[in-house]
Amino acid sequence: MPRGAAPVPAARCPLLGARPAARIKAGGLRVLPAPPRGGLPGPAVGGPGGSGGLCPRRASPLGTPPVPGLRCPRALPCPPGPAGLRWGHWDAPPSQTTDKWGLCGVGDNRGPPPVCPRSPVPPRWWPCPDCPHPSQMPVSLSTALRVVGTSLFALAVLGGILAAYVTGYQFIHTEKHYLSFGLYGAILGLHLFIQSLFAFLEHRRMRGEGRPVRLGRSVALCIAAYQEDPDYLKKCLRSVKRIAFPDLKVVMVVDGNGPDDTYMLDIFHDVMGSERAGSYVWRSNFHAWGEGETEAGLREGLARVQALVRGTTYSCILQKWGGKREVMYTAFRALGDSVDYIQVCDSDTVLDPACTAEMLRILEADPRVGGVGGDVQILNKYDSWISFLSSVRYWMAFNVERACQSYFGCVQCISGPLGMYRNALLQQFLEDWYHQTFLGSKCSFGDDRHLTNRVLSLGYQTKYTARSKCLTETPTRYLRWLNQQTRWSKSYFREWLYNALWFHKHHLWMTYESVVTGFFPFFLIATVIQLFYRGRIWNILLFLLTVQLVGIIKATYACFLRGSAEMIFVSLYSLLYMSSLLPAKMFAIATINKSGWGTSGRRTIVVNFVGLLPVSVWVAVLLGGLAYTAYSQDLLSDTEVAFLVSGAILYACYWVALLTLYLAIVARRCGKRQEQCGLAFAEV
Repeated sequence: MPRGAAPVPAARCPLLGARPAARIKAGGLRVLPAPPRGGLPGPAVGGPGGSGGLCPRRASPLGTPPVPGLRCPRALPCPPGPAGLRWGHWDAPPSQTTDKWGLCGVGDNRGPPPVCPRSPVPPRWWPCPDCPHPSQMPVSLSTALRVVGTSLFALAVLGGILAAYVTGYQFIHTEKHYLSFGLYGAILGLHLFIQSLFAFLEHRRMRGEGRPVRLGRSVALCIAAYQEDPDYLKKCLRSVKRIAFPDLKVVMVVDGNGPDDTYMLDIFHDVMGSERAGSYVWRSNFHAWGEGETEAGLREGLARVQALVRGTTYSCILQKWGGKREVMYTAFRALGDSVDYIQVCDSDTVLDPACTAEMLRILEADPRVGGVGGDVQILNKYDSWISFLSSVRYWMAFNVERACQSYFGCVQCISGPLGMYRNALLQQFLEDWYHQTFLGSKCSFGDDRHLTNRVLSLGYQTKYTARSKCLTETPTRYLRWLNQQTRWSKSYFREWLYNALWFHKHHLWMTYESVVTGFFPFFLIATVIQLFYRGRIWNILLFLLTVQLVGIIKATYACFLRGSAEMIFVSLYSLLYMSSLLPAKMFAIATINKSGWGTSGRRTIVVNFVGLLPVSVWVAVLLGGLAYTAYSQDLLSDTEVAFLVSGAILYACYWVALLTLYLAIVARRCGKRQEQCGLAFAEV
């Protein structure tokens, strides 16, 4: 309550006994009394015509300023959770002019808040600002045990895989080990089976009937743009206008305010309509002054940006160049707490009209979920062979890998083209997210992955829904694709280290999968080098056959899950992984501290050939190993010759069959924009 104001009697919870009449302060604010000496024996509630509560710590719901008079009981200590979370029932977000209160109590955010039997509304988490910062709070015994237990589990998983790999234990093998099946292969096979199983279960859950969406919630769509292709930008904005969600606020921030960037502002006005769209060309941004900018001008610019974003349905900001994270920060900061949810989108993305409602459905269904991502497919998949292979890889990544993670509530990356977050959470860690550093350098890529990890660090779940869809552009040239993969690999390994700090707050699957996928490239490189330098020609050929066999098994499963024969080409991606992605990952680790925007605009011709260096070195290593093995091995026995010839014929038949299918199904469509995809919303 305001300083100096006398407490006003308020109604008490029926669970606590008496219900004295409540009084309403001028302006509609219900003032709650201070707690009796010794505190309360249980929770207290307050509400119009209902019960009243106590609260002298000036707590407030997530994303709202502290409300005078709304206080947490002094006798109830802050929980050991990551943000001193308390829980309450709300008919509407409390403000200085509302009398809609609800149940007040304490707890942590590792499970659903307690439910008041007399409240018609669901409980929601909210923080106590006066509680100590998590770093100042004593670690509870249960938290310490979870940290220790999770760490031991991670070491056990890594140790088990390492032991299986080093010992090379084999269940089945021929007389001279021409064919064998060992423990390490069994572990990887079991992993793929379990991952596919839980992905299937999650898809079955998604197909179930969802709860109705509360359209009263406010959502803002933030679009990050940088030197975008005009055709892609027009498609993006047209799809935004078709989104089936009332009063959707749209904020597009352009990274750059020069003459070469104004065409994006013109496109924004043409598509969104000048009568409903507002714009502002800002000399500066939130963290850098523009040329000739004064302090007064900077303050005026800040005020104009915030007023434009909050007061206009469609707004476009051109600001001083600062990178994608700077662009996203501007949109988030300008919105503040004016909306309930924030949806993110890239300027090369075409959105499904139902995408916003479907993601909102997930967040509304479970208060423990802090962020949700959708199904990202490829808009230009028939432009080239590299874009087509990327399209089948994207489908596997989202509908198998992330669907499995979603089953356990721990999706580790909500992609930039299509994602939605609780704004209250986002505003909590906005500054920490923007000022992220690694090894003393400011991070300027991996923005979406770190945004997801910030949500996970608070103990909230992250989910995936295939019912929310979009199409996005992907590189059509090998070099640009390679640079993109190198950048993504850098952010993956950097965020892996950050994410490991919060394994104990989530399901053990998150720990297990992080260990398996994080260390798999190193085991694979060790296997390849060992085979190419210490094996025999037959061992190398058998390894290649095994890689393709696993690829065919995964592709067959994907064909049935998606209902499309095109997914058979998933097996071709394995060659791209072996030849290009593996060296790109190692190069990413070696240069992980190098930062930058990380990509060129769509209108820029890629001239950065540095990414070819690790691929060239890797190819030289493999060819050198193959030559060394062929030169140093003894004469082949008749049995080995028979295996070698049979394996070579089988391998050749595989490639002939796949290339024939590629020419028959895919190649004839390449370059035909009208056949880019079969989704109805693609035609905009």
